[in-house]
Amino acid sequence: MKEIKRPHSAQKTLRVTCLVLADLILINLSAFLALYIRFEFDLGQLRATAFLHDMLVYAGINSVCTIVIFRILKLYNSLWEFASVPELLRIAMGCLLSSVTYMVGMFMLQLAMPRSFPVMYMLILCLLCGSLRFAYRGVRRTRAGLRSRGEKRTMLIGGGQAGAIALREFQTSPRSENKVVCIIDDAPEKYGSYLRGVKIVGGRDVIPAMAEKYRVDEIVLAIPSASRQEKLQILNCCHDTSCTLRTLPGICQLANGEVRIEQIREVDIEDLLGRETVKVDLHEVAAYITGKTVLVTGGGGSIGSELCRQAAAQRPRRLVIFDIYENNAYDIQMELRRTHPELDLVVLIGSVRDRQRVMQVFDRYRPDVVCHAAAHKHVPLMESSPFEAVKNNVFGTYNVAQAADLYGTQRFILISTDKAVNPTNVMGASKRLCEMIVQMMNDRSATEYVAVRFGNVLGSAGSVIPLFRKQIKAGGPVTVTDKRVIRYFMTIPEAVQLIFQAGAYARGGEIFVLDMGEPVRIDDLARNMIRLSGFEPDVDIPIEYTGLRPGEKLYEELLLSGEGMQKTKNDLIYIGHEIAFDPAAFEENLMLLRAIPETDESALRAKLREMVPTFHASDGQTRPEAAGAAVV
Repeated sequence: MKEIKRPHSAQKTLRVTCLVLADLILINLSAFLALYIRFEFDLGQLRATAFLHDMLVYAGINSVCTIVIFRILKLYNSLWEFASVPELLRIAMGCLLSSVTYMVGMFMLQLAMPRSFPVMYMLILCLLCGSLRFAYRGVRRTRAGLRSRGEKRTMLIGGGQAGAIALREFQTSPRSENKVVCIIDDAPEKYGSYLRGVKIVGGRDVIPAMAEKYRVDEIVLAIPSASRQEKLQILNCCHDTSCTLRTLPGICQLANGEVRIEQIREVDIEDLLGRETVKVDLHEVAAYITGKTVLVTGGGGSIGSELCRQAAAQRPRRLVIFDIYENNAYDIQMELRRTHPELDLVVLIGSVRDRQRVMQVFDRYRPDVVCHAAAHKHVPLMESSPFEAVKNNVFGTYNVAQAADLYGTQRFILISTDKAVNPTNVMGASKRLCEMIVQMMNDRSATEYVAVRFGNVLGSAGSVIPLFRKQIKAGGPVTVTDKRVIRYFMTIPEAVQLIFQAGAYARGGEIFVLDMGEPVRIDDLARNMIRLSGFEPDVDIPIEYTGLRPGEKLYEELLLSGEGMQKTKNDLIYIGHEIAFDPAAFEENLMLLRAIPETDESALRAKLREMVPTFHASDGQTRPEAAGAAVV
């Protein structure tokens, strides 16, 4: 990293050195001109006095003092970024202080000086130093304008503080490839005004027309505070253009110089989905994790690895990662050793299906908190391998839940899914059985067992977004099962925050549900991703509709009929009321389920339908009353 930054640092040092030398010349020139003007441009008359001699005697001291003052006022820090009114004020202050120190020094050394000299010296010095800096800005802007010929013609969305910072960087940065030709802002009072010489042409409704008028190649979203919904609305306004869409980092990062304009990135689909990030009370989370032993099963997976990251940040006494996939486990192990070298980290390989191995782990490490994320989750694959779904999801959960009871675990948190609600597939039915296991164990154990239920997570292995990205990169087609399919989405960090917040709220037996906002139509998702990649759907990248896959339904739900809703302290987190069932009969059915021969798939499906009454045939549809219950 240091080698990358060295050329820029050396260049900056050279520039500052040149500026100091220029200031030295201007300081002494200002002193001479002040005397020259005082004596009405008569050099002979000036030579007849002692003033010129005394000025030359004091020139070295004055030069050093003035450079130090300029350094203290940071006049050598900002020139290369921009010249502005605040900097001009600092220049004026520096010149005033230089004049004051000049008077004091000459007085102490008993050197001669006209009474009008300090004022004239200050004004001339301020004029010359200010002109130097603003002239440099002009040169850079001219060079940027010349350089911009043939570069990306850019529309900037946002005429506020972030837009001004972005525009300044575009105009002055040698690394910028953008020429901003127009600005969009929704404030009517700004229409027709100019920002750094670029016209604000209207609101978001004129984006297509202005993009055509100004021959725009790229649109940059300079509203870092915009919500995901607002970003989606802006994207919709850009649909009729052929421009790529990019976005700024946070305004505070730009203003503080933490990031540069070259780090403006492509708008990602994650910017546009769902609602604003869930806020959690970290103090409540830390209260049951800090100083405790935390076990994460499936700790190398998409959710599991994020569970490990966030748990590590809460300073547990020990973090135990348990996963059957050694490569995933190794990756998170290396990451945590780098980011949390002080962490007592244990990484173990094994399967939750292996009851003896699970008991061995619990016996040795005695976890206080268990986050159970180990599961098979791919719906179509589990339809073709139903016994594997049952063995891993159902009896893996049963093994871990029993071990938590036997070895005195304080909290057991099951990671569940919206597919457990009115399941139309084996995977969903198996996860509903997991929820029922949690509720059964909670009734007979001192351990607090809870489940956390949420929808799809963005970017997880096997999810739709990575699939669409691969398909777009390959030139298409992008495959969508059905135009009508809708899903709820959330980010992985957000899901994990919910999981830990649920642990803080846990009293035992709850199923926590997240208000996931408005569902997203997968067809719209595919089309937006194609547009964000710079292509036109059905023109550059075709979309193919393949039909619903085995076990897939059009609408996912978050609540079973009859669960109802109970609020928590977090407005976005709810508790589904427990649905009563006979624990003894349920456990007996678990043993009967385990005993079904793997050659009799029809018997397995029949038993699942018996144990999960809401498990119904996969026709891709959701009952109207169930769909109504899904609105959170």
